[in-house]
Amino acid sequence: MTGERLLLSGDDAVALAALHAGVELGTGYPGTPSTEILETFDRLGGRAQWSPNEKVALEVGIGAAFAGARTIVTMKHVGLNVAADALFTATHTDVDGGLLVISADDPGMASSQNEQDNRHYARAAAAPMLEPMDSQQAYDFTWLGLELSERWKIPVLLRLTTRICHAKTVVRPRAARAPRAPEPFRRDIPARVMIPAYAKPAHQRLRQKLAEMAAWNEAEGPLLQELNDRALGILSTGVSAVHAREAAPEASHLSIGLTYPLPFERIRAFAAEVERLVVIEEGDPLLVESLRAAGIPAEGKPEMYRFGELNVARVRRILAGDTSPEPVPPPGKPPELCQGCSHRVVFEALRDLGCIVAGDIGCYTLGVLPPFSAMDTCVCMGASIGVGLGLRHVLPEAEARRVVSVIGDSTFVHSGLTGIAEMVYNPPPTGHVVLILDNGTTAMTGQQEHPGTGRLLDHSPTNQLNFEGAACAMGVQNVHVIEARDKDDSLRELLSEALGRNETTLIVARQPCVLAAPKIRFYEKAAAEQSEEI
Repeated sequence: MTGERLLLSGDDAVALAALHAGVELGTGYPGTPSTEILETFDRLGGRAQWSPNEKVALEVGIGAAFAGARTIVTMKHVGLNVAADALFTATHTDVDGGLLVISADDPGMASSQNEQDNRHYARAAAAPMLEPMDSQQAYDFTWLGLELSERWKIPVLLRLTTRICHAKTVVRPRAARAPRAPEPFRRDIPARVMIPAYAKPAHQRLRQKLAEMAAWNEAEGPLLQELNDRALGILSTGVSAVHAREAAPEASHLSIGLTYPLPFERIRAFAAEVERLVVIEEGDPLLVESLRAAGIPAEGKPEMYRFGELNVARVRRILAGDTSPEPVPPPGKPPELCQGCSHRVVFEALRDLGCIVAGDIGCYTLGVLPPFSAMDTCVCMGASIGVGLGLRHVLPEAEARRVVSVIGDSTFVHSGLTGIAEMVYNPPPTGHVVLILDNGTTAMTGQQEHPGTGRLLDHSPTNQLNFEGAACAMGVQNVHVIEARDKDDSLRELLSEALGRNETTLIVARQPCVLAAPKIRFYEKAAAEQSEEI
């Protein structure tokens, strides 16, 4: 495959590079636009697994790296919020194997609840960050990130964006790395046990690592420089570099690959070569503010271009200083729950019962739209239970009794269990009702498995988390399972009864996703046949 020209998406390029670079384990939680990385890695023969959430995925990755294995951990941008607790301390430790943490940002919120810019995490967590501009760099930077991680014994962030993840460009792969021979565990307490006595000197070592990486970036870090017309110089990163080169091919360009720590002296030298330096960056004005803080005069973009994705037309407007209203894109077809989706019955019942619904992240978030209009809050994964409890605690009794928390099966495993613990530990006077919409898959991101399905990433059978059993063990007073196909009467009756009690209730509404159901039947049949053979 060496030298062969392949047309790959950024996600597929990262997966192929991980395989070639000798990654021994890939962990993560599915989330658009990152999901395909682990799915492709598994399909290519790599060892990949879905974790209950991003924090657990990163912790597993840290353990594998402590044991000397090259590891990738994948998530979308908001997933890094969940993993941040582990990341901020992991950068202080020494990892023996390369640890690459892949954050797929979503400018423009194509499939997300916000468009946070995860470049901030690099500086906040003191984690080196690479940003590819196309699939070839996604492939190359996967290799480079693992190599930098091993050289400086530090986790490295690879920041992708939606356009990089899903757009396809030509990739020329390199020869695969020879497999690593297993090694015994190397004990290193001062570098891995972050109690204050060890963490204080570890922080000193971390800052020394970053200083050394900054010096490396100045001397030989990945960048592309083209000195053309000196009247205009453009500094860019990631996919913005592609847009900038197309928007102004006559300009001088400097595109940075390792964006934290930055090569300020190389940038300063480029700035001295041009009359006008403009920074083209998607999202927050992080790069231009860093340059100004370093005493490098540079122009940024007007505030209106902070929102959404950049493209060639928008870059041309930025360079021209055009702040006139942008053309309004034609309206697309609004999203909706699939015809025959079991969630429809649930939201009809919630609407007709006049419930105040604390919602969550997943397909069922679409219950907020007509004809249901049956969702009142949606913040982040797992927040439905905590938010619902907060509402119950302070609303007048009549309104408090109307509050229901609605959460999906994958989301419940991700971060709903701690909400149940809170409900049992601090029950509101009126009790509370939590409704798990169990459709047997992680439907919104493409029908991935999770611990509640009883199947692994490759759909082979494994142990299954029992929601109702877990709730009973945790102390929920009333636990019910209902088939959503039983339609209106039984579900409405059960909800009405639960809302009238001063007790905690968990209802599992179980019916497979209409799109995933044929696949689920196939997987279950294959598992049964395999069991019979054994």
